[in-house]
Amino acid sequence: MFLKTLLKQNTQLIDAAISFWHQGKISPDSYVIDVEQTEANARLLLETASRYQIKLYLMSKQFGRNPQLCRRLLACQYQGERYQGMVAVDFKEARQLYRHAIPVAHIGHLVQPPSGMVDEVVRQRPEVITVFSLEKALEISQAAHRQHIIQPLMLKVCQSGDLLYAGQEAGFELSQLPAVIAALREMPAVRLVGITHFPCMLYDTQSQRTSPTANMHTLLAARNILQAQGVSIEQVNAPSATSCTTLPQLAQWGVTHSEPGHALTGTIPANQHGNQPEQISMLYLSEISHHFANNSYLFGGGHYRRGHLQNALIWHDNQFSQSTILPIDDDSIDYCLRLAGQFPVSSPVIMCFRTQIFVTRSDVVLIDGIQSGNPRIIGRYDSQGNKLPE
Repeated sequence: MFLKTLLKQNTQLIDAAISFWHQGKISPDSYVIDVEQTEANARLLLETASRYQIKLYLMSKQFGRNPQLCRRLLACQYQGERYQGMVAVDFKEARQLYRHAIPVAHIGHLVQPPSGMVDEVVRQRPEVITVFSLEKALEISQAAHRQHIIQPLMLKVCQSGDLLYAGQEAGFELSQLPAVIAALREMPAVRLVGITHFPCMLYDTQSQRTSPTANMHTLLAARNILQAQGVSIEQVNAPSATSCTTLPQLAQWGVTHSEPGHALTGTIPANQHGNQPEQISMLYLSEISHHFANNSYLFGGGHYRRGHLQNALIWHDNQFSQSTILPIDDDSIDYCLRLAGQFPVSSPVIMCFRTQIFVTRSDVVLIDGIQSGNPRIIGRYDSQGNKLPE
């Protein structure tokens, strides 16, 4: 999906990955991240968000909940503006970030914190917790009351006709909101501060534009309901496809907060032609394992079914060849990926596609100094952000 863009925007990353593979320092089934370019993307997002007075939370699941990269990105700033903290889309991500003392500012949106973890979540003092049931709100209120604090909450909202991904169906219907607001006002240790939804923006391949979804209109309708009920709104949070290009649109809609993820590595769908401000800073490296039926097989583990993986570069005989990744059966485990044609066994292969590292079995290799001409590996991790032995 992004191989042409990688070749256009960041050949230095390819060179560094191949070099370290030759040295035996990168294994197959590794995502390789250019830390400097990722930081540059993060600063560019901050600059754009600052211009439009939007606050940003950082997402880490796309790059494998990597604590070292989280710290580097949280340290980025533009004229004193920084990221508000991390957003944890599920409780296991929060648990991993807590383990490394990384501030989680927003939790609860896609996955609610389980009851046994609510006290810990509240103790970590997130800027906001999103809820989509009154039962969970009550658990949070009780935990906050025990800790003598007031915990800010956001509501996840929805209505008929919205786009809800399978396994992510949740939210208060707009017609429920007055009763929900009244119930929250009876809870002693929580304060309603805003609303959120997902996905609020999506890329359309035909128009080649990233535009608001029906969910955005639901979000804004929910804002109006909350305002009519006398709620002081501090956040209108509109995640999905957050980038330098979409931030001006979000500002026009009155959005106050958003949550960049793929934009940090330049792997937003809008960048498949290499014309976005964010530059590609991540690739996937594997190695040819064997041949079968006149095709080459690569070590797998990093397949993401929505990644649109299509093309690959194979380094052999001191040059690159290009070939096509054959269709992948989502019903099978990706022990290997199939590559059209036969190439020498043990040749390294470079790919670049949309991914969510945290749902893979891959390694993550951080390389610093690529853009400044002094590449060096600064960390190796698994897909959950755990450091690998040297």
